[in-house]
Amino acid sequence: MASGKVTLPEAMRVAIVAITRRGAQLGQRLSENMAGLEFYVSRRYAAFAGNRYNSFEPNELKTLISSFWNQYDGLVLIMATGIVVRMISPLLQSKETDPAVVVMDDAGRFAIALLSGHLGGANELAGRCAFTSGACAVITTATDANDLPSFDMLAKEQGWTIDDISKVKALNTLMLDNEEIAAFDPTGKTGPWLNDRGNVTFYGTIAEAANSGARGFLFVTNNILAEKTSLINALILRPRNLVLGLGCNRDTPADEIEAFVMAHLNNLSLSPKSIFCIASVAAKRDEAGLVEFAGRLAVPLRCFEADELNQVAFPSPPSEHALAAVGAAGVAEPAAILASSGGLLLLEKVKSSNVTLAVAELKGG
Repeated sequence: MASGKVTLPEAMRVAIVAITRRGAQLGQRLSENMAGLEFYVSRRYAAFAGNRYNSFEPNELKTLISSFWNQYDGLVLIMATGIVVRMISPLLQSKETDPAVVVMDDAGRFAIALLSGHLGGANELAGRCAFTSGACAVITTATDANDLPSFDMLAKEQGWTIDDISKVKALNTLMLDNEEIAAFDPTGKTGPWLNDRGNVTFYGTIAEAANSGARGFLFVTNNILAEKTSLINALILRPRNLVLGLGCNRDTPADEIEAFVMAHLNNLSLSPKSIFCIASVAAKRDEAGLVEFAGRLAVPLRCFEADELNQVAFPSPPSEHALAAVGAAGVAEPAAILASSGGLLLLEKVKSSNVTLAVAELKGG
């Protein structure tokens, strides 16, 4: 066993569950040497679980696992694989949302990545359990078994959104079969990540890639593509690189803000899945409509003081209304520029009766 605690992936919440005496002892070892784990053990074997555990009645196991499904990012289940399969099968929803599931035998010989190996992180979690306990990690995803990259892991590691999860399998299969994949990635991050693995050719434009005759296509873009409708094996990854600079009148509802923003993104052929954050003025940090809209997008709301906004050069004329209301000569454009670290304005300020919007692309993103 390695000395020192093994750290889990950032913000990953993991529960260990043990139902036997030896499982309790193994769970104790894992919980003591892997930071951030919650340890649950059958009350029957709590005496073997050390000092830090939660106990449950043996007949509560199935209910317990069901309650954990949306509570934890990962589950380490120390029990027979058959028991686990029967318990979790009714809970399965999507590889995008299901937690990582790792199964270990109570002798600590194997750590099996059973579910959500890539996006959920089960492969990595199994490796960490194996490293801590001396077990053998069992990884069965084909790309890993063949030492090849997988496109869902590319998206996960870069923080990109997968436009259509069903396309991942097709692209990973083409990678395994060494078929040519044509790629377009203006961020420049895919090439170094692949590190010459796989038959991937990069093109300077989407049109060049689409007309290359390749079997599969990878597009890293915040644009909504008309070309994708004619390409069967086209995986689109959305970099999170759009900043929405937003201002609004007090008590403007989230629905009105959302409708205005989405209409303009659609006109620009920009995908909402690429939104990185919303930016506004400090006086709007508690504006209910903006807060709710940011929550719907699951992105942060970044607010800047009026003095900060007034130091930014922006293209539109100063707004007397904004100056009188919040003390800033402009909100949408300077906020978008600041939050994008000086990125390019893709949309200069547009306004409705209640909302102002500017869109910037994150610099270097």
